[in-house]
Amino acid sequence: MPNQHGDFVWYELLTSDPDAAADFYAAVVGWRSRPFEGSAQGYRIFSATDADVAGLMAIPAEAAASGMRPRWLGYIGVDNVDEAASSIVRAGGTQHIPPTDIPGVGRFAMLADPQGVGFYVMRGATEGTSTSFDPKTAGHCHWNELATTDAAAALAFYVDRFGWTKGDAMPMGELGDYQFITHHGERIGAVMNRMKDGPPPAWTFYFGVADIDVAHKAATGGGATIYHGPAEVPGGMFIIVGSDPQGAMFGLVGPRKQ
Repeated sequence: MPNQHGDFVWYELLTSDPDAAADFYAAVVGWRSRPFEGSAQGYRIFSATDADVAGLMAIPAEAAASGMRPRWLGYIGVDNVDEAASSIVRAGGTQHIPPTDIPGVGRFAMLADPQGVGFYVMRGATEGTSTSFDPKTAGHCHWNELATTDAAAALAFYVDRFGWTKGDAMPMGELGDYQFITHHGERIGAVMNRMKDGPPPAWTFYFGVADIDVAHKAATGGGATIYHGPAEVPGGMFIIVGSDPQGAMFGLVGPRKQ
């Protein structure tokens, strides 16, 4: 079944050292990386054992000069990239890259929501189905979490643009609710207010691993900074939140086997 409007269809790491980042995620998540044929920017593909799940590239020089730091960004599938980009700008978002075609791949645009959090929208060139987001398979993204300055406003923005649904909520004291979001009946992530002294507003993507303790050891041994975890979450799984050696925030989720 082709992906639907509002599905997360791809993830991309923009980093200051692609070679080091490729080695880090190979050790931690088990991904292989390979060059994307025909890319003039040195774009690479991260692959799990069963599918391509994400991309990797150096931060463009102009963006680095403007202060962009290493980060993960998500691609949200849309029916029409031009209409989606216009809608996002009308709603108070910002367009960083206008709708652009990648021959044989699709059409995309890079934008930011009204709170300044970046993401892409994309329409693939074919009707193939992306499994980059697959909560049941290790090596794929299992959870999409937005920490922002105004969770209620951000949720309304994404719901209106992408057809997501407000699900249950988990109280978090002074931070307010951890608001689950669903899409076509499936939980895909959550929206929350960022901690006052925490990182800037951003999406954090939790990638599935086969053994959280093995991944934790590999991450710390590879130079990551761990901010939280391993910590148990509902369902008997464990999570880790950290930043990779170049400073990009990432999440991991998986079982504890010992």
